[in-house]
Amino acid sequence: MPLRAEPFKGPDVTRIFENAMTDDPSLPARVRALLERAPVDQLPMTYRRLAGALSLTPPRTIQRVASALEALMRDDARARQPFIASLVVSQRGHGLPADGFFELAVALGRFPADPQKQREAWENEYAKAIGARP
Repeated sequence: MPLRAEPFKGPDVTRIFENAMTDDPSLPARVRALLERAPVDQLPMTYRRLAGALSLTPPRTIQRVASALEALMRDDARARQPFIASLVVSQRGHGLPADGFFELAVALGRFPADPQKQREAWENEYAKAIGARP
């Protein structure tokens, strides 16, 4: 009789991966708190500026910020809240978030797959995120 694998019943592997990528399990919460408190006239904020405001030091500074933002996007999608990560943009992205933001937003079913429609989707999400801040 062939062996059948039992379904994995261990800890939430996705959450473990997200935390491993940020190196600091508190980083997503720190990012959220900073973005919720930032004055509107200082938004959107660049990844580099956010890293500086969080006092992150190399190596992988921007990668850690991006990973924390991705964790927040997953949390916001589960909670059906606007993406607070939409308040962060790339220095090189012409005022838009990095490609990874759009890829994950599409994967989470919140943005259209058509790149021609993604700027408008981000602008709408940005406005919702600003309005949802405490």
